[in-house]
Amino acid sequence: MTAFGARYAAALAERGRLCAGIDPHASLLHDWGLDDDLAGLERFALTAVEGLAPHVPVVKPQSAFYERFGSRGVAVLERVIAESKAAGALVLLDIKRGDIGSTSQAYADAYLDPASPLGSDAVTVSPYLGFGSLTPFVATAEKHDAGLFVLALTSNKEGPEVQHATVEDGRSVGQVMLDHLRRLNDGESPLGSFGAVVGATIGGADGAGVAYDFGFNGPILAPGFGEQGGTPADLARIFGPANANVVASTSRGLLRKGPDVAALRDEARRLRDVLG
Repeated sequence: MTAFGARYAAALAERGRLCAGIDPHASLLHDWGLDDDLAGLERFALTAVEGLAPHVPVVKPQSAFYERFGSRGVAVLERVIAESKAAGALVLLDIKRGDIGSTSQAYADAYLDPASPLGSDAVTVSPYLGFGSLTPFVATAEKHDAGLFVLALTSNKEGPEVQHATVEDGRSVGQVMLDHLRRLNDGESPLGSFGAVVGATIGGADGAGVAYDFGFNGPILAPGFGEQGGTPADLARIFGPANANVVASTSRGLLRKGPDVAALRDEARRLRDVLG
């Protein structure tokens, strides 16, 4: 299989730079006239796949919204992954896992091994037990030509407490994470397979006005586009030359166009065109 970084670059070139979150919030189920139960989850998730997966480069199901229904909800997630892949979209499973040793390896096997029913093209992971704690994920991603999106600079208000702290050489912790990714992606073409999660509303600098270097030769997931306030101008300002590697993520604002499949498709195409 082709490495994830190459598949990602090709998908963005073919389908634009929009990532569609498929997140079955209880409030969205109700907006669609569905009950917050397993039947509602299945109807919602598979309708979203039908409307979005053929038209965007990346779909991003948030695992928690399926897990809350137990094993039957996870079975729906398995179908979302399989049917999204069949529609030609890359599947970025939003799990934000972060652990050490054999536990981290078990997570990696569950979500990155194509033999697993939850096997995805890439996953989100947290490096805040130390970047080295991600070693099992990195090795498993390399083995299976999968990708990782590492939390680096998030836009939640609590994030700066950790991410803007500085290390001995003066770099912020967030920049340290980006620099680890640079080493993993060194020499890869057209892109490495190890990406970052950077909020589309972070402002491009930390509280002290220190700019970040996003030239780590890898994918960038920018949540917060659209309803949460992030704009194409923000993406250009924050990421500069690396903006071409950014896939901007939206979930609720896009999903509110359902349950009509054509309305979901048309909104995805509109947002894709807005991003350019």
